[in-house]
Amino acid sequence: MNNSAIPIVDLSPFLLRDEDGKRKEREVINEACSRYGFFQIFNHGVPLDLMSRALKLSKSFFECPVEEKIKCSPLPGAPFPAGYNRKPNPSYEFSEYLVMLQPGSTFNVFPAKHPHLREVMGDLFNGFSKTGAIIESILNESLGLPPSTLEEFNNDRNSDVLTALHYLPATETGKIGVNSHKDIGCITFVLQDEVGGLEVQNDGKWIPVTPKEGSLVVNIGIVLQVLTNNKYKSPNHRVVRPNGRSRNSFSFFYNVSAGKWIEPLPHFTKQIAEKPNYKGFFYKDYLQKRNENKLKRTCELEEDLGLSHFSLTL
Repeated sequence: MNNSAIPIVDLSPFLLRDEDGKRKEREVINEACSRYGFFQIFNHGVPLDLMSRALKLSKSFFECPVEEKIKCSPLPGAPFPAGYNRKPNPSYEFSEYLVMLQPGSTFNVFPAKHPHLREVMGDLFNGFSKTGAIIESILNESLGLPPSTLEEFNNDRNSDVLTALHYLPATETGKIGVNSHKDIGCITFVLQDEVGGLEVQNDGKWIPVTPKEGSLVVNIGIVLQVLTNNKYKSPNHRVVRPNGRSRNSFSFFYNVSAGKWIEPLPHFTKQIAEKPNYKGFFYKDYLQKRNENKLKRTCELEEDLGLSHFSLTL
């Protein structure tokens, strides 16, 4: 299996109301979510010049001395570590990142010497949010759910997070940028630079998700896997650091609120006489279990970080 296995979707029919085109692309998306949990999208509505500028500005920020970057460290009392973060050193993962909550949040921290970064990341945040609503609507219809089921379930955008990431070049002793994991939330969008390194696991093999100019990667999160009772997959994926080059990217998490109750929808259980694969849980309890397991993990392991705790099939 090679990179061609990762489907590529053109979203323009959904923006232009081309019904025949929408039907064809929806079939591709449904197959992608069922088999891989990953696909790439073009003509997604996020301006290409904005994407390019965001990557350039974030790269410029991460090239600054550490003493400058740590001035953007998270503020005390923040509900999520918005601002500059760095993986502990030594660590089996090597990366640094700048986290942004909703534009306008008082917990967002940006560098004074990079005055345009806040504005550009805010615009990127809003662009991803709009694309998230489009993808959510497409998935709702692809799954055969009543209109607006997913939108009504996930109607609070205050938990969405945008992260700018920088991965250092590989060394002789370490190549992992982010270890194998499943993503939190409903949907993740990834904007890659040209360097690459993102890989998704399928049938026990690691498939490179080769960057394509103007595209975004879409990744199904664990919430959709649970809601659909495993019809849609949240796949293991990782970042392998390239040799001799740094890697820059953005990840946007189209999330759910911590207090949201999550369980398989009746459409995928009772209505089709299927047993649920998960017991219901509050999203915050999953996050707590995931963080507990992540702290225990000290080497490159390919294991679930928390979802198995709520499984009814193990």
